[in-house]
Amino acid sequence: MGATETTEHALGEQLAVDKISYEDLYARWEKANWSAMEIDFSEDARQWREELTDFERRAALWNYALFFWGEDAVADNLSPYIDAAPLEEQKYFLATQQVDEARHAVLFGRFMREVVGLGRDQAESLEAIRPHLTWGFRKVFDRLDTMADELRRDRSKPKLAAAVALYHLIVESVLAQPGQHFIERYLDERDLFPGFREGMRNVSLDEQRHIGFGVKLLADLQREDPRCRETVAELLREVMPWTIAVLTPPGWDRRYTEVFGFTIEEISTEAAASLDAKLRSAGMPVEELPGAPPLPPGLTPREQIELVVPLVEAGVFGEKNGHLRRDPETVEQVFDLMRHSVNLRHGLDEPVTIQWRFSDAPDWRLRIDGGSTTAEPGIDPAPDLTLRCRYEDWVDVIGNRRNPRVLMATGRLRPSGSLGLLLRMPGLFGR
Repeated sequence: MGATETTEHALGEQLAVDKISYEDLYARWEKANWSAMEIDFSEDARQWREELTDFERRAALWNYALFFWGEDAVADNLSPYIDAAPLEEQKYFLATQQVDEARHAVLFGRFMREVVGLGRDQAESLEAIRPHLTWGFRKVFDRLDTMADELRRDRSKPKLAAAVALYHLIVESVLAQPGQHFIERYLDERDLFPGFREGMRNVSLDEQRHIGFGVKLLADLQREDPRCRETVAELLREVMPWTIAVLTPPGWDRRYTEVFGFTIEEISTEAAASLDAKLRSAGMPVEELPGAPPLPPGLTPREQIELVVPLVEAGVFGEKNGHLRRDPETVEQVFDLMRHSVNLRHGLDEPVTIQWRFSDAPDWRLRIDGGSTTAEPGIDPAPDLTLRCRYEDWVDVIGNRRNPRVLMATGRLRPSGSLGLLLRMPGLFGR
């Protein structure tokens, strides 16, 4: 799809968003009200004890814990969004969303206490599930906390756009919605947890409404202030290395999802497709965002996931745990990702070659020639820029675990060659 076609496609998607008003979204909330306190969990408790194996209970708890903590966290962080919203109609809807998130947290809290048997109140139940939170999950929700603080100080449209991208696109559309679909499907197929199933259906309807609002608000903000596109792109580049590591099961035991009939790749592909669709609907296709692409462009959602999930499992993304793989296949996958991640609007007048000289892995080089980028092992006889470092340190840069400027300041990353190309590296790779 060419640039003109992409823009026309995005505008067509925007027209669909424009047909929904903030008043309509509020009216849908009034019609869809439900009670988290009236759901009966008695049969759910029996099935939890009698119809699930020990491992299924452990796997379900791991997955539900992420939802419970997430619902509580977002309920706590919505107030600055309400304050920053430019229109009264937007503020009203966001107020309904805060009520929804509190209700979702109450639902999950009740399930944890009455079905799983964790805690005597909301605070104890939350503390009990803390050990189940993954590194990627904690990083994303820590960022949600700091984003709320930033939004209290800066209520500008670009800052609000970044905050909405984090909340409504990453947390709700990428993390929550695919997980809800995964849970609902296997509960329906196995006829499990009638009370929880009813609650999850209601939660899903609420989240659809929230995501629709977020996409509409992003579309409006980016048309009113072009700077919003840059802040959204920056936010996505920052959080994607954490986001792709959220669904990391304990010990990389894939049974935590597969015991219920779904692979990590299947759930993650739905998440990638959702993000792509929501960005297009907001008039911000990922390939048109400024700077280095936050996701590898030109690939299907499934291809993107097949590129990054092995790197999470290999320790390139996710928590730094001392199990980084350095085998030739993994290193090749790292540079294949880098090749796909080059900003195609790099503005380089001449072909350039960047050489990596690793002290703990084979050397690799990457050549950018117009719209073509190639990566291969070995040493180039005359590179434009050479980066000397440990492979492990460079992987930490890719995984957003280390700042390359800090590595240079401490001598762990030693560049030589073109200073101009070195200064352009953040624009080329987004780091």
